[in-house]
Amino acid sequence: MAYSKKLDGRIGEIVSRWENIVPKEMFGGVCYLLNGNIVCGIYKDYLILRLGEEEAALALQNPRVREFDITGRPMKGWVMVEQQACAGKKLAEWLNKARLFVAHLPAKDR
Repeated sequence: MAYSKKLDGRIGEIVSRWENIVPKEMFGGVCYLLNGNIVCGIYKDYLILRLGEEEAALALQNPRVREFDITGRPMKGWVMVEQQACAGKKLAEWLNKARLFVAHLPAKDR
């Protein structure tokens, strides 16, 4: 399954400055993990973000954001963002929201 290499490149430029970020192939694309927890990734042409339930609910007010659901069962606290909503500096804003949430999660064994 193809995923947006262009979006992945933009994400990579931003997260490469963060400590303890590891890329991993998942969901037919690439995800970026912090201490073993997914922060963000790419699914087809969408940015995937783990925001937590409260921040995800706020994000879903944007018409270009939807629940992360690729199996028929939405993942709570996760969203998919259309690329149009990631233009310019918006991408870094989305990624930082996800990083702030995930930074407070317990580390997972890799």
